[in-house]
Amino acid sequence: MSGIVVHLPQAGGDGTGAPGGASVTLRLGPGEVARFGRGSATIPVELRLDDEAISRLAGEIRVTDDHWQLSNHSATQSYLVENPEGAGEYLRVPPRRAGAPIPFEFSRVVLPTRRGTTVAFQVFAPDHVYLDPDGMAGQWGNRTVMAYSLDETALYFLVLVALCEPRLRDESPVAVPTTPQIVERLRGHAACGRLRARAVSSHIDYLAEEKMRISAPPEHGSGGARRNGKREALVGTALRFGLVREEHLALLPPRAAAGIRARETGR
Repeated sequence: MSGIVVHLPQAGGDGTGAPGGASVTLRLGPGEVARFGRGSATIPVELRLDDEAISRLAGEIRVTDDHWQLSNHSATQSYLVENPEGAGEYLRVPPRRAGAPIPFEFSRVVLPTRRGTTVAFQVFAPDHVYLDPDGMAGQWGNRTVMAYSLDETALYFLVLVALCEPRLRDESPVAVPTTPQIVERLRGHAACGRLRARAVSSHIDYLAEEKMRISAPPEHGSGGARRNGKREALVGTALRFGLVREEHLALLPPRAAAGIRARETGR
């Protein structure tokens, strides 16, 4: 790893950043450490977070050869490490946790405060290194098959992307789209002009039963509740394993933002 960049923005209207202070940017190489917290004359810190709920030495960032680590020195507060590019993905670092490895290329470290907001700083790590996909082929006998074999040009994959879209756009409070909403969302796509609700339901069943092998929801509850559970399970699996990612949103037709909001409000 060539190193990381840590950025503490100046406090903004959303309450993040360094209250009352200027922005700070640090570049750290392997073996280097940056400490954060309220600090004092006897406890110097590289990232000063001026809030009474934050310890004078709240934690530290340490860079290793191939990743970076976060230590939480607080005895009571957990910290969050969010992946802004990961559809709501985050890690929770509990109190007194030392050297928690952080896997994200772009991270947002969030600390709670007493102001009803949070204080946050960003960490930018180099691109991850991946093995050559052809370099390991054929060395150990039988070929390994894919756990989830999805055709990204197929209509069922387009339905899956539409199901995942609200979570990928970080519209967290929004429920997984219903079948009629999927039909409406895909209406502008060249391949979906005659798509109907029954066909969407068939694609969802195919994804759940054949392609992703999602366990059926419990039999109790209404049919609608079971269908909602199936869609939730599909979205959860697709996002957790990276089967649908932000770049796949380009497969969807452009959003008619005003029209979509109006229809959602009407519901």
